[in-house]
Amino acid sequence: MAISLYDVSVTSYLQTLEAVAAFLDKGLTHLKSSGKDPDQFVETRLYPDMLDFRFQIASVTQHSLGAIEAAKAGVFSPPKPKGENYAGLQQRVADAIAGLKALTREEVEALEGKDMAFVMGEMRIPFTVENFIMSFSLPNFHFHATTAYDILRMNGVPLGKRDYMGRMRVKS
Repeated sequence: MAISLYDVSVTSYLQTLEAVAAFLDKGLTHLKSSGKDPDQFVETRLYPDMLDFRFQIASVTQHSLGAIEAAKAGVFSPPKPKGENYAGLQQRVADAIAGLKALTREEVEALEGKDMAFVMGEMRIPFTVENFIMSFSLPNFHFHATTAYDILRMNGVPLGKRDYMGRMRVKS
């Protein structure tokens, strides 16, 4: 069986994004029960020279639905967090899930072979859509999802590996 661009991207993004939504919910419950302000928590960093929790969640959505939208447009740029509070980040993830679910297999498959570029300031890195998804977007997506998970875990949120993995695609 060949693996399609849709399966590599949309299906994989959804598995992890739904897990991110669930661990954001667990995080909110934990933060509230331990008397921490979720809206201040979004500024928490794993390490001083790393970007904050808000940026990690913005990057998760930018490297999922944002990556597909960028593939359609031919250009991808880094995320621009909008100063969201915790609830705003949860909404951002919910919107990305809804946007991915609205995509058809045919419209994603039609992107295969199309040229696109990562652009940041004067830097421009050319890709084909499938190489962008597999070598840039997916690694970044998982890096930022893992970092968000780690920030929550570091702050006592009771999460385990299964919380990160989400719903696996088992043989039915």
